[in-house]
Amino acid sequence: MQTNFTPEQLTDPETARSNAILRSCVHCGFCTATCPTYQLLGDELDSPRGRIYLIKDMLESGRAADAQTVKHIDRCLSCLSCMTTCPSGVHYMHLVDHARAHIERTYKRPAAERTLRWLLAKVLPYPGRFRLALLGAMLGRPLAPLMPRQLRAMIALAPRRPPSPSRMDDPQIFAAEGPRRKRVALLTGCAQRVLNTDINAATIRLLTRHGCEVVIAEGMGCCGALTHHMGKVADSHASAATNIRAWTRELRGAGLDAIVVNTSGCGTTVKDYGTMFAGDALEADAKAVAGLARDVSELMAELGLGPVVAPGTRVAYHAACSLQHGQRVTTHPKALLKAAGFEVVEPRDAHLCCGSAGTYNLLQPEISATLRARKVATLEERAPEVIAAGNIGCMMQIGAGTRTPVVHTVELLDWATGGPKPVALA
Repeated sequence: MQTNFTPEQLTDPETARSNAILRSCVHCGFCTATCPTYQLLGDELDSPRGRIYLIKDMLESGRAADAQTVKHIDRCLSCLSCMTTCPSGVHYMHLVDHARAHIERTYKRPAAERTLRWLLAKVLPYPGRFRLALLGAMLGRPLAPLMPRQLRAMIALAPRRPPSPSRMDDPQIFAAEGPRRKRVALLTGCAQRVLNTDINAATIRLLTRHGCEVVIAEGMGCCGALTHHMGKVADSHASAATNIRAWTRELRGAGLDAIVVNTSGCGTTVKDYGTMFAGDALEADAKAVAGLARDVSELMAELGLGPVVAPGTRVAYHAACSLQHGQRVTTHPKALLKAAGFEVVEPRDAHLCCGSAGTYNLLQPEISATLRARKVATLEERAPEVIAAGNIGCMMQIGAGTRTPVVHTVELLDWATGGPKPVALA
């Protein structure tokens, strides 16, 4: 793709990077075949190729974002299926992130939208605030039919009884069982700590059982993904910087062999810290952290499973977009589940998004609900006893549309290697 940025514009590192991304696009349109919103809406501007044209025009002109551009960029899930499909290696993720930051700086949204986005940014990344919000959702559930559509969507996704806080998420060290094979830090997350405390508990048991000393680092918090994908650069970088400093202290102290992430949406962002902090004083530390980041399935594939009890349960595996497209981790979760004795099946169109996509199901509830219905239908037609996924957002999204239990992959691996049966299956 030909671009026409001025030399002055290209002195900005982010613009220079976007220019290189734009120039790698050859207009082939392969991305349209796997884009969920294009398949659903049939509008070229709701395809990656169409959005690339909009972003190019907006950035080249240097103008403020307009309503049409904002509408179509907002509709993008950032599922990154287009990156898996693209034969030219167009790094769409960095391009759309730049566009969202530009929109956030230059476009004034309607008051209701601004308020909702502000609330999401100031509540979801903070477990204490998020718990209070869920309490409000419980109290407001009877009035949900009278509320605006986005508030209805928030209440519909909220668990009816959030679990009590887990002390396993507090800063501490969990000793390895038997000889220590690795020392790893675990990202406990923000929303996940509130919505489902079983995931981190199962992860810690699984890792320590397989010879890992697990560190919950002092000062660690939200990875920054939620605000990053809303274009709120200051908020996302502040969260990320806090984690980088927390893990760097551990790295320079007793050392770390890996930083384990069990929420794939977070993992994609942590692995991108080096790019996020390019040119910043934290760049070297950010790159070191990003280089150590591993999805829990990657680390477990390296460690290998210990003795298993072979439950034999039929599991439909849902591949989270952030894992299969964002991190290109596709085989490890399925291989581990099979090695643990589960019968693993996959849905049709496994590459397509479930509609969760961070805060997308709250900001674009109609499109999200349609994508969820399609995903649930393709999962249920495989007649599973349980659905497994590696991302809390997908778990909540799919769980809201099916009666089939939905659990994290690590909960099944923990159960198969000596841990308790997942609560959802009890």
